[in-house]
Amino acid sequence: MKTLPFDSVKVTSGYLFGKQELNRKTTIYSVYDRFDESGRVKAFEFTYDKNDPNAIQPHYFWDSDLAKWIESVAYIIKNDPDYDRSLEEKADAIIENIKKHQEENGYFNIYFTVVEPENRFANRDWHELYCLGHLMEAAVAYADATGKRDLLECVSKYTDLVIRVFTEERSAGFVTPGHPEIELALIKAYDFTGDKKYLDLAEFFIDNRGCSDEINNDKMFQSHKPVRELDEATGHSVRAMYLYTGMASLAKKTGDQSLIDACRRLWEDTVFRKMYVTGGIGSIHMGEAFTVPFDLSNDQAYTETCAGIGLMFFSNEMLSFENNARYADVIERVLYNGVLSGLSLDGRSFFYENPLEINLRDHITNIWGTKRYPITQRLECFSCSCCPPNVTRLIATLGNYFYGIDGDTFYINQFVSSEAEFDGVYCKVSTEYPLNGRVTVSVKGTKKVAVRIPEWCDNFSLNKDFSFENGYAVIDNDGEDIVIDLDMTPKIVYADPRISSDAGKVCVMRGPIVYCAEGVDNGEFLHSFILPKELDATETFSEEFGLITLEVPCRKRLPFEGGLYSSFKPQTEKTTLKMIPYNCFANRGETDMVVWFCMDK
Repeated sequence: MKTLPFDSVKVTSGYLFGKQELNRKTTIYSVYDRFDESGRVKAFEFTYDKNDPNAIQPHYFWDSDLAKWIESVAYIIKNDPDYDRSLEEKADAIIENIKKHQEENGYFNIYFTVVEPENRFANRDWHELYCLGHLMEAAVAYADATGKRDLLECVSKYTDLVIRVFTEERSAGFVTPGHPEIELALIKAYDFTGDKKYLDLAEFFIDNRGCSDEINNDKMFQSHKPVRELDEATGHSVRAMYLYTGMASLAKKTGDQSLIDACRRLWEDTVFRKMYVTGGIGSIHMGEAFTVPFDLSNDQAYTETCAGIGLMFFSNEMLSFENNARYADVIERVLYNGVLSGLSLDGRSFFYENPLEINLRDHITNIWGTKRYPITQRLECFSCSCCPPNVTRLIATLGNYFYGIDGDTFYINQFVSSEAEFDGVYCKVSTEYPLNGRVTVSVKGTKKVAVRIPEWCDNFSLNKDFSFENGYAVIDNDGEDIVIDLDMTPKIVYADPRISSDAGKVCVMRGPIVYCAEGVDNGEFLHSFILPKELDATETFSEEFGLITLEVPCRKRLPFEGGLYSSFKPQTEKTTLKMIPYNCFANRGETDMVVWFCMDK
């Protein structure tokens, strides 16, 4: 299918509409202010002086932070004709500094120009091509939204230099980027400009990856073998997702079946062997990486927000090859859980990592640092602050994930109150999802409508006859409203027995939302709670969270009296466990948190 672009979709109400409003009114400004305070904005003025002890030295990936912020501004402008002009003014000022300080040969980097000019293109892990990729995405988005092409012209000039250095002279210290990103950006630039130099360069980087004797030619860099031979997701999880997305984007242009097959293998390995119930990926902090299948620790889970966003990118590209609802299922799972958990409820602070368990006692007693735990409260800015502007650009473009079209069939991939117009097709969806499962769909201009039936949904009803194809209910479109009711009764979810961290445990989901419990609601020793086999949960709408909270009758183990150990089974008492949506955890102060619980025998 061809997924509809976000600018063909208008979100009209509901939970995700609220997130977009928060992004537009609060988050985009907060991210800029933190970047300004940290010296990122000033770095584009090229005033850094090595001899000044008070000067803030730019980092070699700071270009990408501001590039993603500019890209986010472009999307907000595209969505809202009444946008705040001050956002455009700030973006214009950064772009003007890029124009002013770009070298005659096209090179631009705020670090390697003023700190280590002698080390340009010397190390594949120093993010120069990664930064160019993000500048490229920003340039395309900004030109599309505003008609201003200054940044696009700068990027084009820089790309010409990269083509000469990497493909003609072969004079760089490496052949392919250590941190993939430019590959998918080049495809976007090609789509927007029609200039084949971008497509050719993307093909060069992808075709040569894993085929050279570069330093760090290993699994951590996804360059241990040619990309068409890859069969498992390895290494740094964000780099992997960006590379796989670039591969899928290129395969869509070229029809290269071996590349498509590799993408399918990599997606399946990621989702079926290395993904958390929240959709998070990347198990350990060392290398921010995948490990072996089924290694999914909860309290030390890395699950970087950017990795979840990357999985959304990759899954959406896979819908271009296969009209299979499983890709949209994963997008929904990671969006509502593993990505939105990265943003605070007030829209001002972020998680880089998204653990599935917090035990404050472990953090307190870890005085020797023998274990490494994620932070327990979100921050407004990080030294490596890639996630905040990644969140702002994703939320501004959520419409990219809602709909698709293939021939005479219109696909409903996500359930969001919205309107879409594309190539003579009009669609309107009305729903309060994910508060409830009723979705009303009206489509004009196609013969068939395909509505995704989510993998989590055990029961549903439709007011139309349908056939079931690859996870979609396919309906002959008579122009009348299609009404679907998805059963969102809270239910127990089990983990694959091969996941040792979750052995004998269960978690709770209601619709697409994964639930957790926090100490602030339930007191200490959350591991003492035992969930029943059959839930009888009370549902309550929370104004604070904008979602449903649950009260689950259960049992709780009582502490022993007179000693730590006993040959007698622990006694239990009846109690109630309050559960909140996982994406809302850590918004009410530092507290314990658990997703996976023991279950009653």
